[in-house]
Order: sequence, then structure tokens, then C-alpha cells
Amino acid sequence: MRRRLLVLVAATTTLVLVAFLLPLALLVRDVAADRAVQAATVEAQALTSLVATTDQATLALAVAQLDANSASEVTVFLPGGERLGADADRSPLVELGERGSSASAEVDGGREIVFAVGESANSAGVIRTFVPDEQLARGVARAWLLLAGLGVALLLVSLVVADRLGRRLVRGATDLAAVSHRLGRGELDARADTSAPGELGVVATALNGLAGRITDLLREERETIADLSHRVRTPLTTLRMDAEALPGGEQSERIVAGVDAVDRAVTDVIQQARRRGAVPERVSADAADAVRERVAFWAVLAEDTDRELTVDVAPGPLPVALARGDLEACVDALLGNVFAHTPHGTAFTVRLEPRPGGGARLVVADQGPGLADGQHTGALRRGVSGSGSSGLGLDIVRRTAEQSGGGVDLQTPAGGGLTVVVDLGGPAGSALAAP
Repeated sequence: MRRRLLVLVAATTTLVLVAFLLPLALLVRDVAADRAVQAATVEAQALTSLVATTDQATLALAVAQLDANSASEVTVFLPGGERLGADADRSPLVELGERGSSASAEVDGGREIVFAVGESANSAGVIRTFVPDEQLARGVARAWLLLAGLGVALLLVSLVVADRLGRRLVRGATDLAAVSHRLGRGELDARADTSAPGELGVVATALNGLAGRITDLLREERETIADLSHRVRTPLTTLRMDAEALPGGEQSERIVAGVDAVDRAVTDVIQQARRRGAVPERVSADAADAVRERVAFWAVLAEDTDRELTVDVAPGPLPVALARGDLEACVDALLGNVFAHTPHGTAFTVRLEPRPGGGARLVVADQGPGLADGQHTGALRRGVSGSGSSGLGLDIVRRTAEQSGGGVDLQTPAGGGLTVVVDLGGPAGSALAAP
């Protein structure tokens, strides 16, 4: 933008200077030529009275003196054919002067001026003055250099002014872009300079208003989530107390463990709501340990529903760029989908392996009914479900994978069922250490 403004100003200023200085340069040249011709004319006219009244010797002395002191060449042609002053041929213009006509004309090397003294019938002589080109152009080169310097100076001044203006405009636009990037990174306290020139100030004001509105909405969202989560804690506390009051046994321990899991999920929701809008921190978790723990939790339910579970988890650690709670929520969403959307007795497999370049690859494959044709892409969108559920499970998985720098792929094997492949990116600097 700044460069384009400079080019535009330079082109416009150059056109204006050419339109102004070119006629002025031609005028200076014409004025210099007219001045030289006028000076030569005055000198020649001073001899007119001498040619008509003095003798030849006095006239010769006056012509020689004038010719020596003048920048032009002066020659006097007398009626008898004599020639006084500078050496010059009898040109057609001189012959015209002998017939009583005064004239001037452009000739090779300068301008020739002829004055006839007396009538053509009683001519006393002809005065010829020759002004060379050097005299006609005297001072023109210096004047043109001054005009060129003036033009360059004016062009530089215009470019300096345009650069200052362009720098201010570009700085305003750059500041707006920087504030936009900061807001995009979650720095909601970033504000643009509203003193920017023209429309940039209007855009800055609007951007600041948008940032303030986003801040208010996020604060309201955090408060709402915190309020809802706090309300859930009361029945959870009651449920834990009831579970602990049950006679000791495996069922009581499972209920308490389930209540603890829900309590951790509520705590994670509150913490995520508080972190939202802040600059994301670098986190890391061991995928192998987290997957083993969550598979062990779901294995009890798999046994109760007669599901054959195959587990193949690579030895850890397998660090991924996720918080432990987010990783566990992703695994729970995948395994929960298997139990929610496949009938009892459906076998499924959980496999975790290192991912090339760092991170881990989690594969959950079941032998259930799978997805119909065309539902693979839509199933990953938030709120989309082909079985009447909330449609949040696979969306949680997708967002978690993308948060770590990975992705999700839904596959339908030839034998039926559904295979979900989740690539989890490794933390920064882990690629070199990846197995």
C-alpha cells in the first residue's frame, strides 16, 4: 500500500511538473534568443546615423570598435561595393537590404539581421549583424538546470509527504492486523488505536467494540457453565454419600468410581470454561497410561454386556499434546459410542500405537452395524447423529484430535462395523524423540 501510494504520487507529480516546466523551459529559451537579438539590433541601429552622415574612415573606425566590443558580428556594406567590419558574404538578405528592405532570418549557425540605410534609390549602405547560436542560447543551459533542480526538489518533497502519509496509513492498517491476530490467539485485552486516520479509525473503533462484546460473551458463558456445574455438584455429593453408605462390595466401589468420574468431568468443564479466551498453554499427557486406565474402567461394562474386548496398547510413554482430562474424555467418548450404538455382545478392539513423527494413533474398531453410506463425513459434525443421540461424541473426539494437531478418520471395513482412527499430535519437540 505504501509503495503503491509512492508510485501514484510520483507519477502524478511528474506529469504536473512536465506540464509546468516544459513550457517554462521553452519560454526561457525564446526569451534568451529575443534578448540577444534585441541587443544586436540596438547596436546595429546605433550605426545607422553614422553610415548616412560620416566619411568612410570614421565609419570604419566606429564599425571596428563596435565589432570588437559586441558579442555579435557587425558588417557594413557600402553602395560602391566596399565592406567594413567583420568578414561576411553578400547574402540574399543583404541584397534585399540594398533594395531598401530591413529583415532578419535564421541561417546556419545563428540569426542574420539586416538594416537598410536610406531609400532603395538613394541607399547609403546596409548594416548586417550576425548573432551566433551561442549568444542566442546564452544562459539557457543554466536556467534549464535550475528548472530541473526545482522539479527534482518538488518531486522529492511530494514523495516525502506521501511517504509520511503512507507510513501513517500503513501503520494504522498494520496495527489493525496485529490486534486482529492477537484477538485470534485469545488475547482479548488487545485493543486497536482509534486515532488512526480516516476510515481506519472507524474500523479500529468497531474492532474494539467487537473485542469487548466477545469478552462479555465469554465471561457470561464461563459464569453460566460454572453455575450449572456447581448445581450438579450438590446431587453428586448426595449420590457419593449414598454410594459410600451401601454395603461394601464391588458394586459399591463401581458406583463410587462412577461418581468420581462424573465429578472429575464437572471439574474439567469448570477449568476449561475458566481457560477459555486465555492464551493456550503447552500441555502433555501420556496416551498409553491414559488409554490403559480408561479401557480398564470400561472393561467391566464390556464384561457385563458380553462384549469381547481386545486391547493392544504399545508400551509407553507416548506423549501427546493434550491435557490428561481432555485425552480421557476423548477415549470415553469413543468407547461410549461403542456401548451406545452397538447391540450387546458386539466385540470391539482398542489399539494404541506410536504415530510417525511423534504422538500416538488410537484405533477403536467394532463389529456393529456401522454407518450408512454418506454418513462418515456428517458424523463428525457437531449435533449430527444417525441414531437419535446428541451427536456430540465424535465431535468431541474430532475437536480433541485437532487440538493436538491431529485428525480423525472413519473407516468401514469389508466385514462390516466401524473403525475410528484418531491421530493425536505430539507435544512440541517430541518428534525427534518419537520411536
